[in-house]
Amino acid sequence: MNPFSSGTRLRDMIRAIRACKTAAEERAVVRKECAAIRSSINENDHDYRHRNIAKLMFIHMLGYPTHFGQMECLKLIASAEFPEKRIGYLGLMLLLDERQEVLMLVTNSLKQDLNHANQYIVGLALCALGNICSAEMARDLAPEVERLLQFRDPNTRKKAALCAIRIIKKVPDLAENFINPAAALLKEKHHGVLITGVQLCTDLCKVSAEALEYCRKCTGGLVRTLKDVANSPYAPEYDIAGITDPFLHIRLLRLLRVLGQGDADVSDLMNDILAQVATKTETNKNAGNAILYECVETIMSIEDNGGLRVLAINILGRFLSNRDNNIRYVALNMLMKAITVDTQAVQRHRATIVECVKDSDASIRKRALELVYLLVNESNVKPLTKELIEYLERSDQEFKGDLTAKICSIIAKFSPEKIWYIDQMLKVLSEAGNFVKDEVWHALIVVISNASDLHGYTVRALYRAFQTSAEQETLVRVAVWCIGEYGDLLVKNVGVLDIEDPITVTESDAVDVVEVAIKHHTSDLTTKAMSLIALLKLSSRFPSSSERIQDIIIQNRGSLVLELQQRSIEFNSVIEKHHNIRSALVERMPVLDEATFIGRRAGSTPATVSTSNGPSLNLPNGVTKPPAAPLVDLLDLSSDDAPAPSSSGADFLQDLLGVDLSPASKQPGISGTNQAPRTGTDVLLDLLSIETPPASPITDILSSSQVYKSPHASLEGLSSPSALSTRAATPAGAAPMMDLLDGFVPNSPISEDNGPVYPSIVAFESSSLRIMFNFSKARGNPQTTSIQATFTNLSPNVYTDFIFQAAVPKFLQLHLDPASSNTLPAGGNGSITQNLRVINSQHGKKSLVMRMRIAYKSNDEDILEEGQVSNFPRGL
Repeated sequence: MNPFSSGTRLRDMIRAIRACKTAAEERAVVRKECAAIRSSINENDHDYRHRNIAKLMFIHMLGYPTHFGQMECLKLIASAEFPEKRIGYLGLMLLLDERQEVLMLVTNSLKQDLNHANQYIVGLALCALGNICSAEMARDLAPEVERLLQFRDPNTRKKAALCAIRIIKKVPDLAENFINPAAALLKEKHHGVLITGVQLCTDLCKVSAEALEYCRKCTGGLVRTLKDVANSPYAPEYDIAGITDPFLHIRLLRLLRVLGQGDADVSDLMNDILAQVATKTETNKNAGNAILYECVETIMSIEDNGGLRVLAINILGRFLSNRDNNIRYVALNMLMKAITVDTQAVQRHRATIVECVKDSDASIRKRALELVYLLVNESNVKPLTKELIEYLERSDQEFKGDLTAKICSIIAKFSPEKIWYIDQMLKVLSEAGNFVKDEVWHALIVVISNASDLHGYTVRALYRAFQTSAEQETLVRVAVWCIGEYGDLLVKNVGVLDIEDPITVTESDAVDVVEVAIKHHTSDLTTKAMSLIALLKLSSRFPSSSERIQDIIIQNRGSLVLELQQRSIEFNSVIEKHHNIRSALVERMPVLDEATFIGRRAGSTPATVSTSNGPSLNLPNGVTKPPAAPLVDLLDLSSDDAPAPSSSGADFLQDLLGVDLSPASKQPGISGTNQAPRTGTDVLLDLLSIETPPASPITDILSSSQVYKSPHASLEGLSSPSALSTRAATPAGAAPMMDLLDGFVPNSPISEDNGPVYPSIVAFESSSLRIMFNFSKARGNPQTTSIQATFTNLSPNVYTDFIFQAAVPKFLQLHLDPASSNTLPAGGNGSITQNLRVINSQHGKKSLVMRMRIAYKSNDEDILEEGQVSNFPRGL
């Protein structure tokens, strides 16, 4: 006999499945049982249909497909017997949902059962309808449910109310049909019917304004009901932890909350009962805490009553002292909402909230920290910050990041004076400097630079902090920057305040700090680069230590990091050979302002002797760049972050050297008509005492192989391609160029014949834009092609935010220099140029091909154009 025939009992199948030792065995048992059930269904076996559905429900709960038994459920529902209907409805609720099309077939059976004389069959139909009702079924069966809300049996009325909740959620338009029957349920004495009636009214008020107005008329009755429940004597059938029916308490409070929002009169009616519930409910059991929480939320939601709100916030304050983490968490959540309503009442519990920041539970710590942040104002910022910083010393590592960010934000937002701001930031940097974000210590440097009367105090405080917290990276950066700027004030003890302890620092001590920073194993590239700048500045401030400083700088000349190598070589050259310009290069930083931190758009590069990261060396004209420009890879000539230079070489040198290079400038006694304008190169060559014939082309100081084309390059005024853009041969007999890299670059002349000439092409042309490509190749390097792209506006509108992007296949390498501007004049009255360099690793085998995308704004409308260039000249 087949052990899994249709006659197998449910318990036998369950026993067989539980006896399986592997998933494969279980699947085999289920597969055999499903096959037997299918056979029974095909044979239309009436005797075992209910047993088959029971088995399918168990198999369904195990996660196996049972869709083939859905029609059997409908057949059982259509049966006249209660046991079969019960199994059929149970199977219907488990095996089907409202998205199944077969559910449409059961609507008629449900309608018949809702009108059945047997109240238990009516209950089965209501239970099924409340679980799987779809919008179509709701419209068809709403009248029957509405009628059953007035049925004689309380259990049926309760189920009808729950079913009505499902119906109005599926079809809100039917809400008006249930308003009167739902309001009648609010007078019920049976708690089961009453609690469902209250929930039905709550949902009706949320979806229907008419229902809300109608239910507000019943507020007095609801208040009396809540009062009766709150004051009722012990009732064993409803008692939970000494409280009579806390579930009904909570449902009534939620309905009162909905009714009281936006209506002062209704809110006045419930003030007394809310105060009574808030004061008389016991808090030693979870049921009482749940009621109090709902009461507090109701008080905070209804119209203004100052006394009640203070009472509610005090309850939340007691919650914060509870040992249950869940209760403390919900209290913090509610206080976050309450602070927008009554900040003063929440402030009374500030000490308890701060203690929650120190809690062992991570979620409570985080929520309490957010609440403390909202509590801070000008009057309490000092004590709150002090407590948070004290906790920062012993907080967990995973929490320090969030805590540090909040403390820094509080200090920046509510700082009463600069000295307090500096003191608190130094404490944070000393305790958790590695968690401080870049923009925070950048802002600290700005504040320090603006506090001219505190420069000496700050540099001494940083010197002390460095002695104990040298492992904090951001503290080291700020200390190095300040010592580089104000090292002389540190040594001379300038600007000593009464609150300071006396300290004696020698020049050697100050240099020691920078040397430790540059040699420390944890120092990153940014810190080392800033340290090199500080050393260069100290070489001017401490002439007697110049030799030692130079020795430290030279140690990085062989660094494998190109950034440090170049800085070391250039700075060493400045110290050795350029005493006449060193003091101007490294004079004290001018006052920084907020604008220095705003990313400049293309075409607004400041004229600075700058560094790749860290504060720039200021120029005599006082123009600066942000103290922490992002590091640009020396070999990455296509950095998207590098803004394009907007000025010519002459303008750049004019800013650098403080001379007027404009054509209008004349020498005394020389006619302007005969005096040719002096280019930036002429002035630079004069500066370096290099003689050139009048007709010689512009000469670059450094080999193009050593000049990286970032607008943030170090010693930019002397080596940036934005100042000197082309290179030509040095005429015979001319004095050799001064090599700033101390012989690192050869001075051999370069032939004027730079390689073959290629015709220009129109790479792209539309009704509004034309792009021309000019090509050149360096002799002896056929793989590299230099392209100058010229963009011309053919429309009458000015283009702004102009961006050119290009893409090439994988066998090509593409480098883009910044564009000359990001604004393209209208009507062909000007153009933008941008240099590209393409390296073809398959030269001679594969031709160049390029896709372009051009984005710009015209009349505040974003425009995007795309195209492909495949007509490159032959031989490229």
